[in-house]
Amino acid sequence: MTPGRTAPPATPAWRGPAARTRVAAAVAAALTVAAGLGVRALADGEPAKAAGDALYTVLVGALTVLAAPRARAATAAGLALAFSWTVEFLQLTDVPADLSRRSTAARLILGSNFNPPDLLWYAVGAAAVWAARSAWRGRE
Repeated sequence: MTPGRTAPPATPAWRGPAARTRVAAAVAAALTVAAGLGVRALADGEPAKAAGDALYTVLVGALTVLAAPRARAATAAGLALAFSWTVEFLQLTDVPADLSRRSTAARLILGSNFNPPDLLWYAVGAAAVWAARSAWRGRE
C-alpha cells in the first residue's frame, strides 16, 4: 500500500462467499424438499422409497452446509450420512415408532421401521452431497 492510500473496504459478511454458500444451500434444501414431494406424488413402491431415502440425506447435507458454509465436501457428506444412518439404526428401538404415532414431524424425520437397504440409499444421497459440495467449492 502506498502512503496516502487507504485499504479497500472489507467485504461485508452478508456479501461474502459464506453468505453466497448459505443462499445456495437454502435453495438446495428447498429444491430437495420439492423433489421429495414430487417423487411422493408421482411414484410409489421401492423406486419412490429409494429416491426418498437418498433425498433425505441430500436435505441433511444441504442443512449442514447452511449451518456451516465453510464445511468441506467430505465433512458435509459424512455428517449427512452419519445422521441418516443414526436415525435408521435408531429405528431398531421402539422410540421412533412411538414418536411417529404421536407426531407427523417425528414420522417424517425419524421414520418408524428399520430397513437395511435404506443404508445404501443414504450413501447414494451422501455421494450426491459430496459431488454438489465439491462442485460449489470449486466456484468459491
